[in-house]
Amino acid sequence: MRHVIIGAGAVGGAIGGRLAEAGQDVVLVARGAHYEALRERGLRLTTPEGTRVHRLPVVDRPEALELDADDVLLLAVKTQDSVAALDAWSARPVAGAGGATAGEALPLVCAQNGVEGERLALRRFRRVYGMCVWLPATHVEPGEVVASCAPYTGMLHLGRYPSGGDGTARALAASLEKARLLAPLAQDVMRWKYAKLLSNLVNAIEAVTGPLGEESHDLVERTQAEGRAVLAVAGIPFASHEEQATARGDLVSFAPTGGPPRGGGSSWQSLSRGTGTIEADYLNGEIALLGRLHGVPTPVNDILQRVAGTFARERRPAGSLTVAELTALVDGR
Repeated sequence: MRHVIIGAGAVGGAIGGRLAEAGQDVVLVARGAHYEALRERGLRLTTPEGTRVHRLPVVDRPEALELDADDVLLLAVKTQDSVAALDAWSARPVAGAGGATAGEALPLVCAQNGVEGERLALRRFRRVYGMCVWLPATHVEPGEVVASCAPYTGMLHLGRYPSGGDGTARALAASLEKARLLAPLAQDVMRWKYAKLLSNLVNAIEAVTGPLGEESHDLVERTQAEGRAVLAVAGIPFASHEEQATARGDLVSFAPTGGPPRGGGSSWQSLSRGTGTIEADYLNGEIALLGRLHGVPTPVNDILQRVAGTFARERRPAGSLTVAELTALVDGR
């Protein structure tokens, strides 16, 4: 099995680097300055165990890689970048697959926040797998990723989409487990992903106001309570907080890395790098969508989606709004 990591940023880079350390076959896919750094200097992955540089094959577009029937594609781009990536990769021919394309012949794993990636993928790929990513990592600068947890780097619940499991899921889980990445097989993987969605609703708060603390407690509670209410009305099950905590236990805990301090989560990192986009449309926006479909008002998540999107488009600095100012916007003051 060759692991093609489409989007070798924080999460993709950490997974790819750990797989490589375990002797697995890995190809990284990246763009721009990150691609150039990976090609010229390799992937510099820092974990609590130290820093290692991995000289791995890297490409910047699907046409630069000949796909094989034993490949598995791990999609680790942000959801807002999914359609372009899925369109580009699904149409690629696969050697040894009787003329089939990647969308027809290869498994694709959505290693992403949110719950929309799998639906987008299933329009283009016959075999889609969900992955609930609990892997705190930071894309520090081109070519460099820091993953901050030990003794395992992350927990990646994995299963066939929309449900079930198969030999591909078992084989991929075995590869990940050898790479200090816990990969529990889940027949109901989307139940875990909806639970992660609830925790990711606060990403927008962190992105625009900075690290979450006591001052943001009430707004965090309101945001997640609104999400839970919408999922309840929509009849969508999700793993409880207690179930998630029990699964992780002390197996995936923050530990010193000796590298740069962790600044924030994925949305904060998007604003910090000035990418011009942010995943709020598929996090807070998912709750807003479900609310509209089921007649449940979602004013808190509506505002968070709008404010985060404005910050991204205008390339406003991460953390440049106070919690009081954001709360006033939510309350219409």
